[in-house]
Amino acid sequence: MPEVFADLVGQDEAVVELRRAAAAAAAVLRAGASALVPAGPASGDTVAADDAATGGVDPSTGMTHAWIFTGPPGSGRSVAARAFAAALQCVHGTGCGECPGCHTTMGGTHADVRMVVPEGLSIGVGEMRALVLRAASTPSGGRWQVVVIEDADRLTEAAGNALLKAIEEPPPRTVFLLCAPSTHPDDISVTIRSRCRVVPLRQPPAPAVAEVLVRRDGIAPDVAQWAAAAAQGHVGRARRLARDPEARKRREAVLAVPRRLTGVGAAFDAASALIEAAEAEAEASVTEADTTERAALETALGAGGTGRGAAGAMRGAAGQLKELEKRQKSRATRAQRDALDRALVDLAGFYRDALTMALRAPVAPVHTDTAALAGAGAQKWDAEGSLRRLEAVLACRAAIEANVKPRIAVEAMMLALWKG
Repeated sequence: MPEVFADLVGQDEAVVELRRAAAAAAAVLRAGASALVPAGPASGDTVAADDAATGGVDPSTGMTHAWIFTGPPGSGRSVAARAFAAALQCVHGTGCGECPGCHTTMGGTHADVRMVVPEGLSIGVGEMRALVLRAASTPSGGRWQVVVIEDADRLTEAAGNALLKAIEEPPPRTVFLLCAPSTHPDDISVTIRSRCRVVPLRQPPAPAVAEVLVRRDGIAPDVAQWAAAAAQGHVGRARRLARDPEARKRREAVLAVPRRLTGVGAAFDAASALIEAAEAEAEASVTEADTTERAALETALGAGGTGRGAAGAMRGAAGQLKELEKRQKSRATRAQRDALDRALVDLAGFYRDALTMALRAPVAPVHTDTAALAGAGAQKWDAEGSLRRLEAVLACRAAIEANVKPRIAVEAMMLALWKG
C-alpha cells in the first residue's frame, strides 16, 4: 500500500504542511502532552515552552486542533482530510500507509475517525450535536479522535454553532478537519474560520491527474490524458469518464446541446432533456442504497416475523420508515443536483473553448473531441457572444446553488444560450 498522501494530486505544498503537522502531533503524544495548541499566532514564550515539550517541533506552526481544507471541486479536499487523519493515526506519525492505523483510516473502519458525509442538502444540528458528543470521548487507540466533515459549507446555522462550541473548547485529544470550497462567509462562518488553520488546495493540472489514473487505476495513458483534460482537473470526474461508458454518453449528450438550440421550442426541449438525464442518473445512483436501507430497517423492526407482537411492532414502525423516506428523498435531491452540476460544468467548458478560440488564446481546449464545433461557434458568436453564453451557464449554476428550482434555472439558461 502506498503512503497515505500518494493520491493527493498536485498539492505538494499542502502535503509538506500536513506531514509537518503529523510529525508535530506525534511529538505531542511522545511528550505526553494532554492537548494541542489552538490555531492562530502564538507568543514567543509559548512557542519556546511548547518546543521543549514536543522535542523541538513547533506545534504553533505544525499542529492544531481544527483545520479547514479549501479548494475548487475535484481538488482533493476530502482526500487530503482523510490522508491527514491517517497520518495522525499512524504509529510512526508519517502516514506510512503500512501500519494498522493507516490501513483502517483509509479503509474507513478506524474506531477513532468519524467521517461526516452529508447525503442531503444540509447537515443538521441534531447530527452535529451527536457527533460532537461522541468526539469528546477518549481515543480507543490512544492517539487522536478525528472528525472529518466533508462539505462543511452545508452546515445549517444551528449546526455551525454546535460545532463552533466544540472548536472553541476542544477535548484534549480531538482534531476537527473541515472541507469547504472556500473561507468565504457563505461557505464557512467567520467565527469557525478564525479558530481553524486553513490548507488551500489548487486545481490539479491535467498531467498530474492523468498520471494518478494510470498508476492507481490502470487506465491506458491516452484515455487517462483525455479524461483528465475533459474533467478540468477534477480527479473523481476524470476517473468516472475514463471507466464508465454511460458517463461518456451523458457527456456527449450535454455537449450536443449547442447544436440543438435552433428556436424557443428547441430550447425548452433541451432543458427538459438535461433535467430528465440528471434525474435518471441520480435515481440510478441511489436506488440500490435506498432498497438496501429500507430492507435492513424493516428487518430490524420485525418485518416478516411470525411471533407474537410482530404485526404490532411493524405498525409502530411507521414513523421510523417515514423518517427514512425523508432522508432518502433529501439524498436523491442532492444526487440530482450534483448530476446536473456535472453537466453544467461540461457545458461551461464548451463555451470556454469557444471563447478562447474567438480570442485566439494560446491554451488547449477542454473538450478536444468537440473542438471543431467550438471553433465554428467562435466564428459565429465572436468573443462577446461566447462570453455571454459562458456567463449564462455560470449564472444557472449559481441560481441552483441559491435554491432556484432546477427546471426554471435550466430553462432560463437555454433561452439565454439560444438568444446569445
